[in-house]
Amino acid sequence: MVAQSDYSPALETWQQVLAPHGMGYRIKLLSQLLSRKFNEKLEPFGLTSFHWLVLCCLWREDGLPTSSIGDQLKQVGGTLTGVLDRMEERGLVRRERDAHDRRIWRIWLTNAGKELERVLPPIAAEMRDEAMQGISATDREIFSQILNRAIANLS
Repeated sequence: MVAQSDYSPALETWQQVLAPHGMGYRIKLLSQLLSRKFNEKLEPFGLTSFHWLVLCCLWREDGLPTSSIGDQLKQVGGTLTGVLDRMEERGLVRRERDAHDRRIWRIWLTNAGKELERVLPPIAAEMRDEAMQGISATDREIFSQILNRAIANLS
């Protein structure tokens, strides 16, 4: 909360913080639009944007513990478990108990999951380019840094 003495009406009016003009609302709207359009592009593969996120984690490092995937994606176990169940049923991942700690489940890509790495990133890049059309590379980088800072501030 901003202290009364720190607030300056010249810098920001109440109208600028209220939806639909508030930054939070606009970020949520952007997220929903991106998610909807990306899900449409993933639909022919029987995937959702959440599947994409899990695949990205595993493409970077295969065999991650379930908890590490959840930490990276800021997801609670129940949500992730259901997604992993469906991905396993579709033959994209397999689960194995950790050799040193049987409480830990490790998630491994199958050949089908690995093959999607060749197909899906170009689709994601196309989606990003569509969303960022008319925005310079410099402004994209600044936008990314601002988002990272805001996320870090609230995490």
